[in-house]
Parts: sequence; C-alpha cells; structure tokens
Amino acid sequence: MDQRVTVLSDSRDDPFALHLAASAVLDDRGTVVGWSRRAQDLLGYPETAVIGRPALEDLVDPRDLPAAKDAVAMCRRAGGWFGVLAVRHRNGRFVEMGFRARALLRDGGVREWILVGAPAAEVLEWQRDRAVLDGLFRRCPIGLVVHSPEMTILRVNRAIERFTGVPAASFRGVGTGALLVAEDAQKAVDRVRQVMQTGRSLFSTEQYARLERDPARERAVSVSAFRLEDPSGRVLGVAETVEDVTERHRARLRLALLAQAGARIGTTLDVQETAWELADVMVPHLADHVSVDMSQPVTRGEESAPGLTEPLVRVAVRSVLAQQPELLQPGGEPVEFAPDMPQARCLADGRAVLEPVLPPDWFSMEPRQGQHVPDPGVHSLIVVPLAARGQVLGAMSLWRSRRPDPFEADDVTLAHEVASRAAVSIDNARRYTQQQQTALTLQRSLLPRAVPHQLAVEVAPRYFPAKAASGLGGDWFDVIPLSGARVALVVGDVVGHGLHASATMGRLRTAVHTLASLDLEPDEVLSRLDDLVNLLAAEQEAVGERPVGEQVIGATCLYALYDPVSRLCSAARAGHPPPVVTTPDGEVSLLELPAGPPLGLGGLPFESRDIELAEGSLLTLYTNGLIGERHIDLDTGLARLCAALTRPADPLERTCQAVVDSLVPAHPADDIALLIARTRVLPPQNVASWRLPLDPTSAAQARTLTTAQLTEWGLEHLTFTTELIASELVTNAYRYASGPVTLRLIRERSLICEVTDTSHTSPHLRRARTTDEGGRGLFLVAQMTERWGTRYTREGKTVWTEQPLLGL
Repeated sequence: MDQRVTVLSDSRDDPFALHLAASAVLDDRGTVVGWSRRAQDLLGYPETAVIGRPALEDLVDPRDLPAAKDAVAMCRRAGGWFGVLAVRHRNGRFVEMGFRARALLRDGGVREWILVGAPAAEVLEWQRDRAVLDGLFRRCPIGLVVHSPEMTILRVNRAIERFTGVPAASFRGVGTGALLVAEDAQKAVDRVRQVMQTGRSLFSTEQYARLERDPARERAVSVSAFRLEDPSGRVLGVAETVEDVTERHRARLRLALLAQAGARIGTTLDVQETAWELADVMVPHLADHVSVDMSQPVTRGEESAPGLTEPLVRVAVRSVLAQQPELLQPGGEPVEFAPDMPQARCLADGRAVLEPVLPPDWFSMEPRQGQHVPDPGVHSLIVVPLAARGQVLGAMSLWRSRRPDPFEADDVTLAHEVASRAAVSIDNARRYTQQQQTALTLQRSLLPRAVPHQLAVEVAPRYFPAKAASGLGGDWFDVIPLSGARVALVVGDVVGHGLHASATMGRLRTAVHTLASLDLEPDEVLSRLDDLVNLLAAEQEAVGERPVGEQVIGATCLYALYDPVSRLCSAARAGHPPPVVTTPDGEVSLLELPAGPPLGLGGLPFESRDIELAEGSLLTLYTNGLIGERHIDLDTGLARLCAALTRPADPLERTCQAVVDSLVPAHPADDIALLIARTRVLPPQNVASWRLPLDPTSAAQARTLTTAQLTEWGLEHLTFTTELIASELVTNAYRYASGPVTLRLIRERSLICEVTDTSHTSPHLRRARTTDEGGRGLFLVAQMTERWGTRYTREGKTVWTEQPLLGL
C-alpha cells in the first residue's frame, strides 16, 4: 500500500466531534451526493463543485489511486473503513485526513456511504491519548488512583492491584485510605482533601503506606496528586500516582546513617570513645539495642593476637529502654560466649551473622555465658565483626524488639559498613606509625627509580613526600618511551593519603604503562584509567572496605605525548592543573586544556588538544601540592611557577631547582611531583618518508627505497632485514587496506620502520602450518626485530618495528 495511506485500528469510541468533523455522502458508485460546511472549510471546495462528481477522480491524487481503490475494496468487504488518506485541496496542495467510512441503506435497498473526516494530526493525537490512557490503567508500573469528590475511590490501575494484592474491581466505591492502617489512612485522606479543595498539585510526597492486612510490613510510597476538572471548571475528583519507594526510602535512610557514622565515629584516637560513638549511631536508627565487645588488648591500645584468643570486654552499650538490665558487664569484666552463640560464630569465622527471626523461647532457655537479655521482646539479631586490616578486634551485636520488622540482608551490609569504619578508627591510633612507614617504603618502590634517557626530550623530575602529620599521598610522575621516537610525560595525584593512596598510585602507574604501550591517544588513556578507578571503587564496596580517612577512590592525571619528528604535543587532563609551556624566547603560558572530570567521577568525556612546540621549549607538569600550599593561594602559586620558568636556556636542572626553591616548603603538607621537559627535534636527515600507491609493485618499490636510504645512512648491514620488514608490512597493507600507504624510516637509538595505511584491522602474529602457503611474514618480522606493534589513529593505523643500532 502507498505510504500516503495508513490504516488505523478501529476504536470503540468515535474520535470525531460532530461540530468539528467534515462529512460527505457518496453513492455506491463513489459519486459525491452530500457535502458539509466543515468539508468546504477544510478542503476549499463548495458543495456545487463536488456534488455529482466522482470522489476518486477529483479529490484523490492519481498517484494514490491504487491505494485508494484498495481502501474502497476493503470498505466494501467490511462494510466500513478507518484510516488516513491524502486529499487534494482546491488550491492544489494535499491535506492528510483521517476518515471513517460506513455504509447506509436507504429505501429500496439503495446503499450509500457516509464519510466523516478530520485532520490526520488530530486523529493520530486522539489515538495516542487513548493509548496513553489505556497504558496508564493496564500496563503502567506506577500506581494510579482516581478519587471522587465524595472521597471514594472510582478506579485504580493494575499496579495498585499488585501493590495491595486486592483486585482492581474491588476498589470501586471504597473510601479513600480504607485499606491502610489508621495512622497512614488519615494522612492519605488529608492529602486528597487538600488537593480537592485548593487545587494545588502535590509532587513526589513520601509517606508510609502500611496495609491493614499486613501492618508489620513497612512500606513507603511516593505520591503525586492533581485535581480533575471538566471544561467548565467543575471538580470531578483527584488523581494520584503512587510509586512504591520502600527500597529507595530504606536506602536513603541507610545512606543518612552512613553519613552520620562518618561524621560521628572516629573523632578521637581513643578506642573506648570510638566504641561509644559507634553505639550511639546504631540506636535507634538501625537497632533497638546494641553492645560492643572488644578484645582486651585492643582496649589497652596493644596489638591483638591472631585468632582473637584474648578475653573480650564489653566496652559500650546503648538501648531504647530507659533501663538496661544485665546488659553491661560491671567494671569491664571479660565476656565469654558459648560456642553455639551467634557472637562466637561471628568471631570464629570473621563474618556477620544474621538471625532474622529468633525462636520465641530463645531467652527462656537455660542461661548461658554471654547471653544477657536486653529486652524479653527481642525477635531479631545481627552480629558483625569489628575487623580492620585483617585483624578481628571484636564484635557488635544489634537487637530489635520494638520495631516489628526483622533485620534483612541490607541491614547486615549497612551494619558491616559502619562497623568496618569504626574498627578502622579504633585500630588507627596504634597502627598509624606502622602504616606511615609501610606507605613510605611502598611509595618509594612504586615511583620510577631512574628516568630513562630520551632523545625526544631532556627531563628533570622531582618528588617530595608530605610531612608525617598529613600522611603520604599518591602523587607520581613518569616518562615512558613510545614507538616512533615519541615519549609520554605523565603526572598524577591520587586523592587521600596513606597506604591505600600509595597502593592505588602504583596500580594507576602500572596501568598507564600498559595503556601507553598500546599507543592510545591521551583522551583514550584517561578514559581507560577512569574505568580502572571505578572498578577499584566497586571492589572496595563489594567487600565493605574503605581507605582510612577517605570516602571514595579518586585521582587526577595529566597525560602528554610529544613527537620529536612533527614537534607536535598532544595532551589531556582529568581534573589536573594544566601544564606550563615556556617558549625558547622565554614566554610563559598555561596550556589551556579541557579540564575533564577527575578519575573515578565519570559522566563527562575527556578531550585532547594538540600544540606545536618549538625546539628547546619547556613543558612543565606538576601536581597541585606545588601551587596549592596552605600559605599561598592558587594564583600566587601559578605566578611564582611561571616566574621561575622564564629562562629556558639555563641548564634544566638549574631551572628545576629554581622552581623548587620558589615553591616547595621545607615540610610540604601535600605530596609534590614535578616534571620539566625540554623538547628536542629529530634532525630531518634522520627521517625518510614515502607515499606508495596501493598496487602490486608497492612492495618492490618499498625494498628499493629502503635499500637506498640505509646506504645513505651507512646502515648497509641492516639492509636485508629491513627490506624484508618493509616488504612484508607494505604487502599486508596492500592486501587489507583501501587507500595509499606511507613508508617511514627513522634513525634514532634504533632503526624504526613504520607503514601507515587507512585500515583499522590489526595484523595478528600466528605460526603457519607446513601446508599453509602464507602466514609466515609477520612471524619473521617479529623474529628479526627487537620490538613491533600497532598504533591507531583516526585515519587508520601504523604498524611499526624497531631494530637496535649497535654503537648508538
């Protein structure tokens, strides 16, 4: 059928209002015998111009005649038709009209056809409105309730049926809030009445909606309400959308409790004070009663022996009850637990124990050691270990007696998270010095011991650890040689201090090395690092661990690539301060790079910027500790840094020392990483490049050019292997690429051979079988070279190889 004709599904209701729709009457031969005023307004034809005329010939475009005739045939078979058809206006344009056709029988068996039409846009809009209304009541996952002015329920959708377990038909005529417990029902009635009387809509109002049939189950819903009115303004009722947000509500409460725990637990380096802070946070927000039992050596600030063989002491307790009978051991006497007690199992396994429903006679059994009754009505219990850095320091027990709902798995996760934070705070005082020493050793081992010599740049790095009171940070720098004589300059800063920051720094530095070996663009490197940081954070969340003094993993990074052949520097940053560029004539400026979000936040892309650097330019990379010390502001720090870099011709070590003398204090509050690089340019006579056509003779031409160039460079001893390498790489490009091929030779510390084409297909090294006719070329290339690889660009890829030059 022609695309100008769209058949619509019929509906039980007539979508055309009589005062708006156009109408026409056709006899059984398709001749117009009746024409309405509205039809004249919509199509421009007066009745005298169309009555007695065949409708198909005068009103339908000849190109639509086959489709129109199909519609006529369908109409005759079914006795009616409903669809959209393009009708010719009197001025020659076409009007999309929605039509409904029905047969009429007159006296004598004469059959005529009545057509009622409306603009297609209005018909389609009506269809959509009907579909939306039907979807709201049949398929919408959000509950919908319609209340009458008399405060009874007129209709609910199937989501309400699923939420309450009551059939939708049973709600008709039921009073508003009738199915809820009295407290929640009154709030629902007041809410609907307020909207009914004032006409002011409510948006996402949260309240409890506990059902009368299941009052112990706590439910939270988000309700939005608006008043229903007819065109004259008469109030017809109130419509409410009801969304079950119980899990979200609980999650928000848990997050609030976590935030409160972070603010209130660990304010001091006192073990017992921290235990009381933990107890204060848990009651009454999560539990009705809580007790904290610690290993006795831990209460004295000593190291806990493996296996927790020392006695336990109850050091903190809280309860919603005014009286706490037998809950606290007087004088901090040791507390023992029978082997079958939940606390004993928790301490033995180092894992949380959940007893969602305790037996009714749990406290009526014969008294056992360690069993102290906080409330005879206790019905649910959680025991979580207080573990820090692999050591179990004690256990926290949580009971519920007043709240009817039992503990669940999410409560265990929350309690474990809070307990873990408290345990870290408890253990922090006695482990702090040891952690600092370990972190310093680790950090020094993870930073580069020596910067490799580079022909592309001359570098001068510096690293200064923070003073002991601040804790070691995660600043790092790196200089990474890349293919094609290029070099990568990297500076990064992990958020926070201590052992965790040092370990994360080591992971990121290793990841940067791996990503750099793939010859990725700077923005792509930062994107991959961002994924890694998110993965590390997810791992910590999964096991319920947090770094000391930190809430999330995060880092900043600046990654720059410099090519000594093209003198092009490409750089990108992730929340890091921009680099400083000093031209050979002493002009200093900040390289304005798109900021990008810090690693681990996500949401925004990273962007690279290319800049051409003159030979002898200085590129200075640094962490924020260099310019953001507490005694100077950021602008002042940048000004001092720029002033120290105004003499690029000085020896690089002297320039680097000038920066240190100007900005680095004797005891920095934060780690500082500084990397200054002076750019070099590869002499033009050390680079040879040719553009080869994509034809069968390219490989032979590549061998000829390679031989000539190596002879000119005095590298005749490499002719045979380089010819083979160039020939194989060009042949691969000829087979799989679709555009011209570029062959480039670079004489540096090694002989670099590069073949660039427009294909993004990477060659793969494989071992050919004895019966294969091919597949050995790349294997031979790998055997004859020191290194080889592939780097991708927006236009294609470059396959490169390196052969050592003896004596250089």
